[in-house]
Amino acid sequence: MSNANLYTLFRERFPADPEALFLDDVGGRSLRYADVDRHSGRLLRVLQQCGVGKGDRVVVQVDKSVDAVSLYLACLRAGAIYIPLNTAYTPAEVGYFLSDSTPRVFVCRSGTEVALAGVARTAGVAEVLTLGGDGSGSLIDALREPAPGDDVAVVEADELAAILYTSGTTGRSKGAMLSHANLASNAQVLFEYWHWRTDDVLLHALPIFHVHGLFVALHCALLGGSRVIFLPRFDAATVIDRLPQASVMMGVPTFYTRLLDRDDFTADVCRNMRLFISGSAPLLAETHRAFEQRTGHRILERYGMTEAGMITSNPYDGERIAGTVGYALPGVDARVADERGHEVPRGETGVLEITGPNVFRGYWQMPDKTAEEFRGDGYFVTGDIAVMADDGRVTIVGRAKDLIISGGFNVYPKEIESQIDELPGVRESAVIGVPHADFGEGVTAVVVPDGVGVLTEEAVIEALKDRLARFKQPKRVFIVDELPRNTMGKVQKNVLRDTYRDTFA
Repeated sequence: MSNANLYTLFRERFPADPEALFLDDVGGRSLRYADVDRHSGRLLRVLQQCGVGKGDRVVVQVDKSVDAVSLYLACLRAGAIYIPLNTAYTPAEVGYFLSDSTPRVFVCRSGTEVALAGVARTAGVAEVLTLGGDGSGSLIDALREPAPGDDVAVVEADELAAILYTSGTTGRSKGAMLSHANLASNAQVLFEYWHWRTDDVLLHALPIFHVHGLFVALHCALLGGSRVIFLPRFDAATVIDRLPQASVMMGVPTFYTRLLDRDDFTADVCRNMRLFISGSAPLLAETHRAFEQRTGHRILERYGMTEAGMITSNPYDGERIAGTVGYALPGVDARVADERGHEVPRGETGVLEITGPNVFRGYWQMPDKTAEEFRGDGYFVTGDIAVMADDGRVTIVGRAKDLIISGGFNVYPKEIESQIDELPGVRESAVIGVPHADFGEGVTAVVVPDGVGVLTEEAVIEALKDRLARFKQPKRVFIVDELPRNTMGKVQKNVLRDTYRDTFA
């Protein structure tokens, strides 16, 4: 029986030279391909000693590092289900994810285990480990142990490799279940579609707790046996310094606007670059044009989501049109449909629906929600409003569910509104996204006080600091007498977006 474990696919593509660099960590330690098996194998043994086996969940909230990547690969080898969490999530938010996913092991950053131990206990998690070398339940101590062997769990193609949580419109986050086949098919398609070369060098400045940085960027590099310039975070000066050594860069629109803000970002800096890719949020047409004028490169914009990885892409060869997200990737069928799932004529607006080997297996422990999001013929309803041209090119024109994308992160208003509405002095609230030059959209709250005491913008912002991850916290709060409503009593968020659209101008 063949093994569908994603790790076996990566291992088959390791370069012939075992001394070739995989992760070139600008901050210190690097990882050669010769070390990948050994490092992930040692971490695998620790996981096994903790009782982790096929199908067990491992929740991970750690900083970006070489060792964090090795831990991900160790989870694949164990046949475990890897669940990465945004490092900005508060203990209260982490508690929900632990309770919902019921992991065998929770791995957190050194220095946070004391604060999170109680949260883990309440959620029934028996094993809390850290990734730092502090000697107290540290996974890195395992790297000093002898190599454990060559084992990779045998899995079927549809067995789960990961669960990624995506915020829900009702305030409850949903765990999107991704199989080994989902991830493998998407990686292989992108590798071919973007003409990945054996000598490519990827500049990696994205976080690795979501699809873009972990699955899209690192999976392509692993399939190419490529070197990755591994930055702990995006810093424009560091990126400019390292770009001449790279050939591919993936980023969110904020990366490109910040580079364009600097006079030392020039065409010469990009002299060895083959491809700039943008995603996770809409790229403004003016940014696209300004980038081409400065560098001579047309950014390739693509479109994806947690539930399906990458769905569409502008072509590698062919016209990359600003404001569009290109064509459905090979193997992906896409249609623009009305509310009943019937395809609308080309050029008309509707909701984008998709099917293909990349589409997730459903939401963790939410069969009813899963059923809601799929049509009877198997198409997944993305919730994004789109137009498809006669030739199949897709343009995303809006979002059906009030989603805010700020700095490349998904923010659902309902979750924030629920927290604001619980605050003393608040009668009701509405949260919207408005244009922001740096983040794409800035989270903005409009709040109606209950008339008891004095409610201020500063008080609301301060009260939310420990309740919500930083990227979800409103950048501005406006106190008003009432919210605009239609004749049915529904809050008119379109009116609010228009009223406050120049807030960050």
